[in-house]
Amino acid sequence: MSSSAESVSLAAIAEAQDTIHNPMPDRNTLIGKVMFGIALTFAVWQIYIAAYAPLSSVVLRAIHVGFLLLMVFGLSAAKAGRPLALRAADWVFGIAAFLTGLYQLVFEGDLILRAGDPSVADIVVGSIAIVLVFEGARRIMGWVLPLICLVFCLFALFGQYLPVPLNHRGFDFEQVVDQFSMGMEGIYGTPTYVSATYIFLFIVFSSFLERAGIIRLFADVSIGLFGGARGGPAKVAVVSSAMMGMVSGSGVANVVTVGPVTIPIMKRVGFTNAFAGAVEATASMGGQIMPPVMGAVAFIMAETLGVPYGDIVQAAVLPAILYFGAAFWMVHIEATRLGLKGLPKDELPDWWRALKKGWYLLLPLGTLIYLLFQGFTPLFAGTMALAITAALLMALPIAARMGHTAFRVAFWIVLGFLAGMFFKHGVGMIFSVLGILALILLAIRDGKKTLRTVIDALVEGARNAVSVGVACALVGIIVGTLTLTGAATNFARTIVAVGEHSLFLSLLLTMVTCLILGMGVPTIPNYIITSSLVGPALLDLGVPLIVSHMFVFYFGIMADLTPPVALAAFAAAPIAKASGLSIGIQCMRIAVAGFVVPFMAVYTPALMLQDGGPLAASIGFIPAVIYVFAKAVLSICLWGIASVGHWGRPLTWWERLWATAGAFCLVTAIPMTDEIGFALAAAFFLYGWRGARKRAAAGQEG
Repeated sequence: MSSSAESVSLAAIAEAQDTIHNPMPDRNTLIGKVMFGIALTFAVWQIYIAAYAPLSSVVLRAIHVGFLLLMVFGLSAAKAGRPLALRAADWVFGIAAFLTGLYQLVFEGDLILRAGDPSVADIVVGSIAIVLVFEGARRIMGWVLPLICLVFCLFALFGQYLPVPLNHRGFDFEQVVDQFSMGMEGIYGTPTYVSATYIFLFIVFSSFLERAGIIRLFADVSIGLFGGARGGPAKVAVVSSAMMGMVSGSGVANVVTVGPVTIPIMKRVGFTNAFAGAVEATASMGGQIMPPVMGAVAFIMAETLGVPYGDIVQAAVLPAILYFGAAFWMVHIEATRLGLKGLPKDELPDWWRALKKGWYLLLPLGTLIYLLFQGFTPLFAGTMALAITAALLMALPIAARMGHTAFRVAFWIVLGFLAGMFFKHGVGMIFSVLGILALILLAIRDGKKTLRTVIDALVEGARNAVSVGVACALVGIIVGTLTLTGAATNFARTIVAVGEHSLFLSLLLTMVTCLILGMGVPTIPNYIITSSLVGPALLDLGVPLIVSHMFVFYFGIMADLTPPVALAAFAAAPIAKASGLSIGIQCMRIAVAGFVVPFMAVYTPALMLQDGGPLAASIGFIPAVIYVFAKAVLSICLWGIASVGHWGRPLTWWERLWATAGAFCLVTAIPMTDEIGFALAAAFFLYGWRGARKRAAAGQEG
């Protein structure tokens, strides 16, 4: 790539990174210094807890929520132009929230002894904690999720007055507060535990990798490989977002990180504004299902189901390939329809050179994948990957000062040997290595700058974890209500009743529920709500456990791409300079795999590498995997052709309907639908091939 093009690309990447990460207040101000100190303390405390786990689970969760709310109200107080009285109130709220977490620490033994019989002080502290969680969530994510959770809260308090079968036996105020705030079913439930351990750690890990330059590496490699192809910039968006998904696991974050680079280039080569924005939004949301890190929901799912995280990753592999493959295919057909070209060769970076230059940035990812599939917990694997990333950041300027190549090689060998000793001596060894590197950096020129980068990454990670963590705490209200009242059972009965007559209608009802709940609700609470309500019902209908939860997970993601709300589409709108609604409509076309794959996996669980289903029983597991994957690929190809309306030439309405019918038959798994689908697909492609030959012959004669 030319130097000017490279500088523009890298400047855009740097600007995009600054945009997404919700910058902290100006550190030169007093309030900025205070918030910086709180965020740094939060991050260091969380990493220490992840490494050594010195506290009980409920205390860990309570202090985590206390830190989150202290951050929320502190950031609110730091807003420019906020009146002094309101700033003071913010700090009172924040400190009070933090003290509710410490209450669990100080009185832990007493709380255990009087479990189920809370004191007046317990009720007061618990009520304050609940109210502050609601208010903190409202400030950081708006009204939608707090209002939904408030409905569940009111149902717990007054549901006995509802008509049968919506009512419950009734619970007094003390019981409800105790359920929500003094145990591990409410705001300190499983979602908060996952936030306090896995999610926080991986967000900080992502922050470190981005500081180390992995976004630049992914951008250069993907642009170098695919930028020159037909419709290349859009294919770059798909590939780079898939790569970013391995690190960040956040859909909207991917949109505003990678989008400022890819969307303008897509528009420049001829894609419409709406299509360019939709490609980035669709590909970015796929980051949540992209192994090995995936999204925060994957960690919550593993913890909820009590299965190894590696099992969730395994189930996601083939669907992720299909999702990004479908997006790539849609881009290719649209580019063919528009007759678009790729980027000029002089603007393409040398991907191999970029990979050779930045290969070491893949070491933490490689370490993470290795440890996960060796059976280590995500907490341990994430801690090690984070520590290795920090070691790389700190060691690079030290190695650069070693003039002779032999010295640099020896330095890296020794560092790798010491870091690898954590298998035998635990995390203390690698933290000792980090301490030694920090002392060396303090002694060399510009070493303090590297240390500031490390500290900034910690602070940035703490800041980015706030919205996710607060959402996890708030949706605990929903989980607590469902476990207290048993309300999920009634909803599950409805779905099971429908499923007795038609599994497809039951799945359709579940999909609509997920999409409706996803209107403005982030993926994490959406998954928690729908899995609590619907997951047991799908299990009763014979859907394997992981498949049933992946089904609602997928449609929680699709909700962020589906109008009228479509959070990812609206995040791309200002970058693409198109309306969020038009981008959302395009997203539904491009993300066809996200709508198709979950249904296919229910009928044939082998698509998610799960045992079960009549096909695997009749032909064997491996043949079933190959068969259903090939069927999914064929179905997606037909969906793409029908959606764009082009296959070598513009298609007529009845040809598009033909392709749609074939694709639909391949999705369902009722008697004869596969045979009909394959027959329609074969006839369609044969018809298209013969038509292409006739047009080619006519062209030669002309």
